[in-house]
Amino acid sequence: MASTTVSEKIQKQLAALPARPGVYIMRDADGDVIYVGKAARLKDRVRSYFGSPRGMEPKTRALRQQIEDFEYIVVGTVGEALLLEATLIKRHQPFFNIRLKDDKRYPYLKIDLQNPWPRVYITRRIEKDGARYFGPYASAGSVRATLDLVKKLFPWRSCTKEITGKDPRPCLDYYIKRCIAPCTSFCTTDEYAEVIDQVVLFLEGKSDDVLRRLRLQMEAAAERLEFERAAMIRDQVRSLERTVERQMVATTRSEDLDIFGLSRDGDQACVQVFFVRGTHMIGRDHFIVEGVTGEPDAAVLMNFLLQFYESAQYVPRLIVVPVEPDDRPEMEELLSEKRGSSVEIRLPERGEKRRLVEMANDNAGEALSVMKIKWMADANKTEQALEQLREELSLPDIPRRIECYDNSNIQGTSPVSSMVVFVDGKPAPNQYRRFRVKTVVGADDFATMAEIMRRRFKRVQTTIESDPEDAATPPTRSADAWDLPDLVIIDGGKGQLGAAAQAMRELGVHHIPVVGLAKEHEEIFVPGEDEPIILPRSSEGLFLVQRLRDEAHRFAITFHRQVRAKAAIQSALDTIPGIGPKRKKALLRKFGTVRGVREASVEELASTVGFTRALAEKVKEHL
Repeated sequence: MASTTVSEKIQKQLAALPARPGVYIMRDADGDVIYVGKAARLKDRVRSYFGSPRGMEPKTRALRQQIEDFEYIVVGTVGEALLLEATLIKRHQPFFNIRLKDDKRYPYLKIDLQNPWPRVYITRRIEKDGARYFGPYASAGSVRATLDLVKKLFPWRSCTKEITGKDPRPCLDYYIKRCIAPCTSFCTTDEYAEVIDQVVLFLEGKSDDVLRRLRLQMEAAAERLEFERAAMIRDQVRSLERTVERQMVATTRSEDLDIFGLSRDGDQACVQVFFVRGTHMIGRDHFIVEGVTGEPDAAVLMNFLLQFYESAQYVPRLIVVPVEPDDRPEMEELLSEKRGSSVEIRLPERGEKRRLVEMANDNAGEALSVMKIKWMADANKTEQALEQLREELSLPDIPRRIECYDNSNIQGTSPVSSMVVFVDGKPAPNQYRRFRVKTVVGADDFATMAEIMRRRFKRVQTTIESDPEDAATPPTRSADAWDLPDLVIIDGGKGQLGAAAQAMRELGVHHIPVVGLAKEHEEIFVPGEDEPIILPRSSEGLFLVQRLRDEAHRFAITFHRQVRAKAAIQSALDTIPGIGPKRKKALLRKFGTVRGVREASVEELASTVGFTRALAEKVKEHL
């Protein structure tokens, strides 16, 4: 843990802080982002972290003890700072921030309107491609339920084939009235476009408009004596009417609004959202927010709303909340800009909107209770898994802390390794560690694993008076040592395991159990034993080991990509004459990436510390 005394480096940084709005980024000793904050005056806000800890909240005090470096980005207004803060929190998922659970992209429904025969499908990536996106949805389950409903109500094509109109016969979807068969030219482009328009209106919550258009089409078909088509539209109208009837009537007044409820338990909170369009509640969802300990409801709600609407594709005119969020005027301004017209955030005191907020609060509490029950059930499975590992691997105790290691490189370039930690069977991301390989040249997994084991267990200061091969003599830990694991898992076979075990013996930590997990057949190898241990395919123990292995692999791959990207950035700037390490660092600190440097104007480049206009023009020329 870092000292609370302020280093000379940070003192100089504090002295240079501007009295302007901006965002500040705190980093720990490993360079990881641990907190992102906004400020109306950077000079005052950032300095507050480095004063006396006596009056600080426990969470702030813990953050302060881990800050080893910080940087900041100056913006024009507090509103811009709010938006940038939300973006950086979603990108970095800092441990001390209030953040939406999971660093995955939330799912959306996408309609590719650029295609002459559009489909409706699920995506997690939003692009500026002229398509319509609806979401975000909290889970794959909720977005699939909506997709299934839309497919039952509207006959759009779900196939991915190229539409030529020359197929000899339509597929089954046509005969069960789930598609109007553009593949066989049974419909025109205008008729298919009308179906897609109906889907868009329905997803926007405009069911009444869809019903009105369908009834007109049904009457027109009947007048043309196209009774089969009229009957098909009649069935579609009835299905849609039943769907609308099941949607709860939320308000007596027709308007578009999102209603939020909030419930908290420990370090997590649940936010429930009701989507009201017209007079009906057309949908609902709930999201889990982490890192809320010690934070007021107003701050929790503000951070959620910023992160939610930062990626939402639609902002209603009215947002109804259970508590007034922090920085409400700035948030309204930001959301109004995204919507293109005025947005109001309202805290109702009475009436039907207050009733809906209370209902949302109750649903948030119920969702949190259900999740707790699931967690308890999962905890029972986790205990089973840990107990099974203890028995199958002949461990002296239940492995409460398990560390798993994996290497990543491409033909020996940018080699890195990862260490992930599970405590009581659950990930502990704040204890994950990343290693750049320093002494190994080329793709040598055995030597790489040995180096990483030496570097990791050098943090355990051993005092062994007897024979160092005596496993009964326990090591003692230095003040800054990481916690000792109860089990070490190496992602690899006998070779990687042997290299790791040898390194651990050299450092006197051979009393810690270590095993290797071979990928092909999920075999577990133990040092000194020829035959692997095969866990039952459906066992909780195997599932836990697989989750550890997959998490270590994901963490290593992510770090490897970052290292490669950084190397690419450095090589691009290194090719510019007159740009040395200091000027390169100044550019990256100011513009973030080579792309940022490339897009900057000559005037912006020239204003960078250590640059002249002539040098700025040279940078633009080379990039």
